[in-house]
Amino acid sequence: MTLITIALGLAGLGVVVFFHELGHFIVSRLVGVEVEEFSLGWGPRLFSKKIGSTAYTLSALPIGGYCRMKGEDSYRKAIEQKLEEFPREPGTYFGASPFRRILISFGGPFMNVVFAVVVYSLVMAVGYDVKSWDNRILLASQFDGGSYPADRSGLESGDRIVAIDGKKITTFGELQEYIALSAQKPIEVSIDRSGRQLGVQIRPDFDKESGIGRVGVYPWIEPVIETVDASGAAALAGLRVGDRIISINGIPVDHTIGLFSLLDAEKPAKATVRFTRDGTEVEATLVLAYPSGSTADLGVGWKSITSSVRAGGPGEALAMGLSETVDTISATYRGIATLFMGVDILKAVSGPARITWMVGSVAQSGLSGESAGGLSMALNFLAVLSIGLFAMNLLPIPLLDGGSILLFILELIRHKAAKVKTVLRYQTIGMVAVAALFLLSTVGDVLFFSRK
Repeated sequence: MTLITIALGLAGLGVVVFFHELGHFIVSRLVGVEVEEFSLGWGPRLFSKKIGSTAYTLSALPIGGYCRMKGEDSYRKAIEQKLEEFPREPGTYFGASPFRRILISFGGPFMNVVFAVVVYSLVMAVGYDVKSWDNRILLASQFDGGSYPADRSGLESGDRIVAIDGKKITTFGELQEYIALSAQKPIEVSIDRSGRQLGVQIRPDFDKESGIGRVGVYPWIEPVIETVDASGAAALAGLRVGDRIISINGIPVDHTIGLFSLLDAEKPAKATVRFTRDGTEVEATLVLAYPSGSTADLGVGWKSITSSVRAGGPGEALAMGLSETVDTISATYRGIATLFMGVDILKAVSGPARITWMVGSVAQSGLSGESAGGLSMALNFLAVLSIGLFAMNLLPIPLLDGGSILLFILELIRHKAAKVKTVLRYQTIGMVAVAALFLLSTVGDVLFFSRK
């Protein structure tokens, strides 16, 4: 990770965490619980000004913030003084009713949802372009000899996926997204096979490494050149933007996977390529390189489909932002559910280091304009991260907001607060669970970066 990537990653995480703590702060003030300090950032205080009963602080490390409510340390005092129950002074956190404490605990995750809606709505209002491949498919089994749900359902290479469960599909990206979230769930797929409309049912396999659904298809990418690296093999051979490769060493080529399969089978140092340019066939010689033994590097980008996403006005932007937020929440909880389906946790769960790297990489790429969508892509990622913080914090795990909410709900039902010793045991379980998850994710991060 470069220093810029780390800095951008920490800043992105900081924004999401700050809004989470802002939610706790706002609700605390609304329900009458005093906030002793609200800080932007962590670590040594750079500046602090007290307004009313609250000290507003700017801290040295710009990674989120914190909201310290009056009476939060009652937990520590109760243990030190060996009290049966928590002190419940007016205006303090534990002095508030269970319902108000539930609202305070929920305030943080709720603000993460608000943040996501606002970000998504702004992105939809400004608009962005999405690049993807056509909805035409290739069977993976043709190239690796495996057996996949696509084969068992009767799909064929060249089929176009036009709808899944009644939802229109126009790009391979939409197809991937739907299948990824439908592991082990039967889906109805509508296909166009040379003009004939057919329907099949597919049950995507569950990939334990990634935690997503797979059916065993690739995109059918026409070998039409969209971009050319000036120093790449294609440019040196005289190929240009718009050329369509039709054969390699005399063997016809229909798609890019077939092209690379031909080259990677024998890894020739040179290859004769025929292509069409303005209706005329041209022949050239490619001088090939195979970086680190991988696939041939031609130095080209293939022609893709570009679609624009843009709201027609503020109202539509808000509606699209709300819809995107709901979809992301649903996808996040489905992702959490895969942890109980035998997924490889070391690969599927990201720890602090990997999350920081991902946030920083997307932000750096987006701000530099190196990826489709630019800044919109970086903002979208922050919205997804915010929803992830919402979803994780509402899990009924001690130490998280969801664990506190569960404890306060039980207090409402029983009309009696839990004893200090009971809460101590409850929090200890949470500490062990969170520590175990942190350890697993950290090991996963180490393995992830060791493979990069």
